[in-house]
Amino acid sequence: MLIAYNKPFGVVCKFSPEPGRKTLANYIETKGVYPAGRLDTDSEGLALLTDDGVLQARIAEPKHKLAKVYWAQVEGTPSQAAIDALKAGVNLGDFTTQPANVKLIEEPRDLWQREPPIRYRAKIPTAWIELTIREGKNRQVRRMTAKVGFPTLRLIRAAIGSVIVEGLALGTWRKIDANAPWNGS
Repeated sequence: MLIAYNKPFGVVCKFSPEPGRKTLANYIETKGVYPAGRLDTDSEGLALLTDDGVLQARIAEPKHKLAKVYWAQVEGTPSQAAIDALKAGVNLGDFTTQPANVKLIEEPRDLWQREPPIRYRAKIPTAWIELTIREGKNRQVRRMTAKVGFPTLRLIRAAIGSVIVEGLALGTWRKIDANAPWNGS
């Protein structure tokens, strides 16, 4: 079984109780499924869950190089030099990221409201970038954008392989055919 879930901001990406916080158990009643990779508590968007350990590894482990698409709202307007640095790979100290596909985008259409909203600063503009990576290391996108001078204010995972978050309401989930060709097989 494979489930696509649109995780809200602030939800911990696990089923076990977390005092004072919502977890996947608050939204998904299906037993025996587990996250295929993690999505940080302060990130939103697509999470995949499965009851198949082999499939879970193919989705989550960087060695399988499954593309993950993120929309990042960043502080400031990234320069071409910053975009080029993200594309080339960024030295984060403990590792250098693989090259990423990166482009400036308009705010994604039909985007849900985040609770709480990001901080608003009248004199500092924001911009949206779309990043496609194949690693998914801990807080990687946030670290990448900060390293090139444009900290992430809001981060949404938009796709894993060909599974997209579009059309999936915030906090809801749907079953996906794990045998269909979606780049996870």
